[in-house]
Amino acid sequence: MYQVQDQSIRPLTTAHLAQTMSLLVLSNQELRDRVLSEISSNPALELLEERVCPGCHRVLKGTSQCPVCSRGNQDGEPIVFLSPRDSIRPTRRNALDDQPMDREPAAPEDLSLHVLQQLAGDLKPEDRSLALYILASLDDDGFLVDHPAIIAQATRTPFPRVQRVLALISSADPVGLATEGPKQALLVQLAQYPAEDMMADLARRMLTQTFSELGRREYDKIAHELGTNVRQIHAATEFIQENLNPYPSRAYWGSGREAAQGDPNVYHTPDIMISRSPSDPFGPLMVEIFSAISGWLRVNPLFKQAMDSKNGEQNEEWSEHLEKANLFVKCLQQRNNTMRKLMELLVTSQREFILDGPRYLVPMTRAQLADEIGVHESTISRAVANKSVALPNGKIIPLAKFFDRSLSVRDQIKEIVENELKPLTDDEIASMLQEEGIKIARRTVAKYRAIEGILPARLRGTNKLSQAA
Repeated sequence: MYQVQDQSIRPLTTAHLAQTMSLLVLSNQELRDRVLSEISSNPALELLEERVCPGCHRVLKGTSQCPVCSRGNQDGEPIVFLSPRDSIRPTRRNALDDQPMDREPAAPEDLSLHVLQQLAGDLKPEDRSLALYILASLDDDGFLVDHPAIIAQATRTPFPRVQRVLALISSADPVGLATEGPKQALLVQLAQYPAEDMMADLARRMLTQTFSELGRREYDKIAHELGTNVRQIHAATEFIQENLNPYPSRAYWGSGREAAQGDPNVYHTPDIMISRSPSDPFGPLMVEIFSAISGWLRVNPLFKQAMDSKNGEQNEEWSEHLEKANLFVKCLQQRNNTMRKLMELLVTSQREFILDGPRYLVPMTRAQLADEIGVHESTISRAVANKSVALPNGKIIPLAKFFDRSLSVRDQIKEIVENELKPLTDDEIASMLQEEGIKIARRTVAKYRAIEGILPARLRGTNKLSQAA
């Protein structure tokens, strides 16, 4: 059996490269935790509390940008520079100290407590526990999960007493709570209007007699059944949409116009901010890369001096701390340099996308960017991951969106749907895009439409009243 020795040259992953890659993939918040962890475990690292520029280490005053690194250039290229973390917003301590006492933010009030405070004078003492039970058992939209008869059985309460407490809760703010669905919630809200209000009376008849037809927007059929004309039906529908809320609890927490849903991809604090130059709005863009910390992370010079007086095992231990500290600081600097090169190329090639929107995104791959910078494609992937960018219009988007080749087409699909006179099928949308030079299949249109949250054609024309409201 022969043994073959492979003489090919394979690059070895050094400690410097491995640690740089591990830092590059982190977001600013994750990097901050990593820096604080290194400081707490390594006595050779030191964080100066004074506010300095991460690039040139110039001491900065207030929350201003570095006057040297943020200085404009003459060639029109974007101005890319590092900035301390607190440049984007004042620190929590300063924000609270500068705020008047009567304007301090208050904790959000619980919906159950909000309703019980209104009903304090109307509820009998023995009904308070029942009211609390009902409020605690409502769903996210403010509706009853169980039928009133089941509530009476579960709480061992007479049914008329349960009905009386439900009527009190449903008339409190927000009106329509503790009802059995959108229809009942809307009817309870209409009961607040005077009987002589003709528009409210017509809306009440529509909800009572033709609720299903109203959800399908069959206005001609509604007008025929109620003995009125279509114009009045349209006016009553508009009255319902503007004055009533089919989901009462959402009126308390927000606008109530759309479902309350949490999006895990929502960014509140960007890692990078792109803005126009305050002196020249049509000049080069300013790209501010925020560092994970506000101070200056460095190797403690006193630690180096103290090493000379140590001998034996302690000296070896301190040498190890010093070596790790130097490596960590260098890797952090390498991460910042990579991010700066990446943003210089991205902002230069995607200026129109940054200023004018998704329609002007230039298709670009991570491999192309890696060739221009002179690094491996995986380095670009790590640099893009978990990062967010604030655009000049105030939107915060993931950095990976700069490489989304479908973004421009999806924006065109959204515009076509917004301007359609009648619901267009995916085949019709694909034909319209092909007329503009975009070759796209019907199933691709369907996929992009689903990504943008656009309903199919058969459903766009028959939205239910709850979605319209």
